[in-house]
Amino acid sequence: MSFFFRAAYLIGFKPWDSGVPPPELTALVDGTDRLPPAKSLDLGCGTGTNTIYLAQHGWEATGVDFVPRAIKAAQRKAAAAGVSPRLIVGDVTRLTELGIGTGFSLLLDLGCFHSIPDSGRDAYVKGATEVAAPGATMRLFCFVRREKPSRVGPRGVARDEVAQRFGSGWEMVQEDEGHPMAGMDAAWYRLRRR
Repeated sequence: MSFFFRAAYLIGFKPWDSGVPPPELTALVDGTDRLPPAKSLDLGCGTGTNTIYLAQHGWEATGVDFVPRAIKAAQRKAAAAGVSPRLIVGDVTRLTELGIGTGFSLLLDLGCFHSIPDSGRDAYVKGATEVAAPGATMRLFCFVRREKPSRVGPRGVARDEVAQRFGSGWEMVQEDEGHPMAGMDAAWYRLRRR
């Protein structure tokens, strides 16, 4: 998958990058579920749409992505928007090695976790758990595998995988179906750090 994302950014193919924050995030920033601005972490931030949105709304925003071209685009977009989020080229399965600190009260993952090979998913969860503040909220969007998986796009997650992998450090607060895409089901998860 690493090669795919690097190549996709190189040729400008990024259908996941709508340029608009999803309603699941805006509800936590502007809506009735509003959280007080604090430290936020956008895992797999891509070109920074959501990291920039958070910074524009008073959050101490950090975005991490392993594709340097995506982070460079995010830096240009942030400068044009007049905000200065922290944007880091790094591997989300090695969060504690990136020097990002701890105490994040909001973590966002808009399609990163489901792209990580199974062998790296526990390291992702461990790192996210270690950098999150007690009581932190995590919003996680994933493709969910069907019985006959699609041959196109990320592998996705098993139906109960998020609850199982995050079970020791997080409480599942909410799971909502997302819009199916590319022959896969999708889900939004809301987790709370214990």
